[in-house]
This record gives sequence, C-alpha cells and structure tokens, in this order.
Amino acid sequence: MTVVVTLSPRLRCNVPAPPTFGALLKGNRCAAGSRLQVRATVPVVSNTENTEFIPAEYVTAVDHVGIAVPDLDSAVAWYRDNLGMVETHREINEAQGVHEAMLSFASAPEGSVALQLLAPLNEASTIAKFIDRNGPGLQQLAYRVTDIDAVATYLRTRGLRLLYEAPRAGTAGSRINFIHPKDAGGVLVELVEPSAKSTH
Repeated sequence: MTVVVTLSPRLRCNVPAPPTFGALLKGNRCAAGSRLQVRATVPVVSNTENTEFIPAEYVTAVDHVGIAVPDLDSAVAWYRDNLGMVETHREINEAQGVHEAMLSFASAPEGSVALQLLAPLNEASTIAKFIDRNGPGLQQLAYRVTDIDAVATYLRTRGLRLLYEAPRAGTAGSRINFIHPKDAGGVLVELVEPSAKSTH
C-alpha cells in the first residue's frame, strides 16, 4: 500500500505505509504546523481472472425498480394517492405472465428511474410464485443498457449466469435478460435495452 500525504498549501510527499495512520501523523511531519490530507491507495483483488471493467457505454442508468403486487389497480392507486406518482405505461405481457404498470413523478425528467408494478396473470407466473414465496415487495432492480447482446456476452466471459439464453421481449418493446440472483449478491438484476420509442 502507498500512502500519499498532501501538505497545505502545495507541498506533497510520499511516505511508506505506517502500521497505523496515527503513526503517520506522529512520525512523518514534513513541516511543522502543516495540515495533512491523507489518501491511501489500496490494491483491489478481483475474484475473477478478467480484471477489466465493463465499457462505460454499456450500462447507462438504473432503469426501474420492480415491485411484485397481488392487485395492480390497488397498487397503482396507493402510489398515486400517497406519493403522488402517475401511471405512464400499462401492458399485459403474456409471455412473462404479468400485468404491469410503470409509474413516475409528473415533474421527473424523461428517462428518470421508474417504478414498475408487477401483478401475476395466473398462478403459474414467476410473479405469482415470488409472492407465494416472499409476499408482495421488491422483486428486481433493472439497469438500462445500450446493447444487451454485447452486455450479455461480456458478463458471461466473467462467469456470470443469465436466466435466458437470448434476450426476451420486455416492457414497451424493450429487450431484457436477467443476471442470476446467486451471481448478483441475492438481487435479481434485470438488463433492459429500451426500444427506440420508449420513454417509460
């Protein structure tokens, strides 16, 4: 570890890492009365062989937070009446077995993080099983991506498992996939590539 000491106003020196920062302040005074700013540079060891970061343009924002609810209309009314949120989109996704609504705030800029309410269409749907197992509540965290195929390829090279072999149809014409919760700290992470016309 390297410790960088910055002295006010413009002096700077590098010193060996001490056993404690107290020892640094006590034994390495570069100038009497100087104010020390200490920054430690600690090497980070990755748990994967590939230590490169994902390209910055691949993942651009948190897209939405998904909440499983037993009744969509009741849930929409609760967020409207208590938090002032407005419904911006609603659809039925037969393939996913859900009736869903996207909510936001009227004053929120376009592209802001949305709230997605997910109600089961039938007992066989993933959302129905989630509610049976956990009760209603937070079900997923979704990230907006620019190229879901490229992101999926990148994540797989790092050893992460995705739930679908190929992206599937999501909300408002988007393409989606999910990172397995066991590879994401217990969180169901959704990857969303919005359609060209989508604004939530």
